[in-house]
Order: sequence, then C-alpha cells, then structure tokens
Amino acid sequence: MTVIVTDNAIRLEGRCLVEDAEHLLVAIQDNPDLAVDVASAERLHMAVAQILWALKPRLQGMVGDPFLARYILGRSYES
Repeated sequence: MTVIVTDNAIRLEGRCLVEDAEHLLVAIQDNPDLAVDVASAERLHMAVAQILWALKPRLQGMVGDPFLARYILGRSYES
C-alpha cells in the first residue's frame, strides 16, 4: 500500500495508483489535522491528485519529479 498513516503525517510512497485514491480520501477524512507527506511519491494517478486538489490538505516534503511537483502539486523548487 502506498498510503501510510503515521502519528505525524499521511505518507504517499512510490507509485500511487487509482486504488490508492480511496485510501487517501479516508485517511485525510479520518485525520484532518495531519499533513500529507509527498517526499517519497514517485507517481500519482490522477484520482489521487484530484483528492489532493479537492481536499487541499497541508502538504509536506518535496517530490523528486519536477513535473509532478510543479504541475500536479503546484509547488516550485525555487520557493
């Protein structure tokens, strides 16, 4: 599973597939105060990205893929 809930964050790891979207949705709804750590995410299925866009959880970490960071997560390496 690529969605892991810890005491201080919801971590996305590796390739997050369509079946991970529901797990992410439930994790965010059950833990609204936790940030979503994207540092270990390699790829996000569009369904996973839509959960992040719709619920707007606080994100932490920086993904290694500049395209994913900038165009999917809306982050810049320069900020």
